[in-house]
Amino acid sequence: MTAIFPRHRYAVPLPGGRTLALGDRTLVMGIVNVTPDSFSDGGLLLDPARAVASALQMIEDGADLLDIGGESTRPGAEPLAAGEELRRVVPVIEALASQTSIPISVDTYKAGVADAALHAGAAIVNDISGLRYEPALAEVVARRNAAIVLMHTRGRSREMYQLATYHEVVDEVLDELRSSVAFATTAGIRREQIVVDPGLGFAKHPPHSFEVLARLDQFAALGHPLLVGASRKGFLTRPFARDIPAAERDWATAAAVTASVLSGAHIVRVHAVREMAQVARVADEIRKYHRPASE
Repeated sequence: MTAIFPRHRYAVPLPGGRTLALGDRTLVMGIVNVTPDSFSDGGLLLDPARAVASALQMIEDGADLLDIGGESTRPGAEPLAAGEELRRVVPVIEALASQTSIPISVDTYKAGVADAALHAGAAIVNDISGLRYEPALAEVVARRNAAIVLMHTRGRSREMYQLATYHEVVDEVLDELRSSVAFATTAGIRREQIVVDPGLGFAKHPPHSFEVLARLDQFAALGHPLLVGASRKGFLTRPFARDIPAAERDWATAAAVTASVLSGAHIVRVHAVREMAQVARVADEIRKYHRPASE
């Protein structure tokens, strides 16, 4: 029997009086990397006009959210100066905010970048560090009345795998996410504006990521919507005897997206929006017809 787990409904307040409804269907977040060195598509969207055109196509293809990032956070990546990150992301966010009504997320851990991005029209901050890199980010999010995604990781990009030692990976990731949530709420971010992300591939060796993915249903205990980002990540190549280039990992991504949806994920963050939107819709349809065995 296919394992399908309950998914709670949430209404996440956004700036401007808008609300993001989560739980009825899986939302697809399209990844827009405005970078020269991202692991999947580095350099393809560095030109702002090209990035905007790609993002608008993602909406046509079924994206419910857009996540704009100006700094690659792949393992081993070098930190980027805030000024350069601002130069990359703000024009794209401004252009998209004037052309679409779907919520825009900025993928940053920097307080100054987040502040400018929210002013430019973003509504969500996607922080890979769970407020551990720049704690001042929490004040910005609270003041701007924005939503935030708190992702789990350990250390910076260059050292994360040195810190990927766990006695019980799911329990430890849950505890560390609880700490991030507690810090966020103490800083003034409302609980209902917090989304959590277990951080597949971040400070986790492939077996850790697969175990987290297999036990995603346990993250419902946090009481927050769940975002999952497995798209094209290196851990997906573990079952194979050879490496597979990132751009060729969409079939593997489809399996991870399906597992995520059936396990209760509210949002899936993906590169190939058209294909993964279809995957998510079919997985949602399976969820709709599921009945517990006791019934």
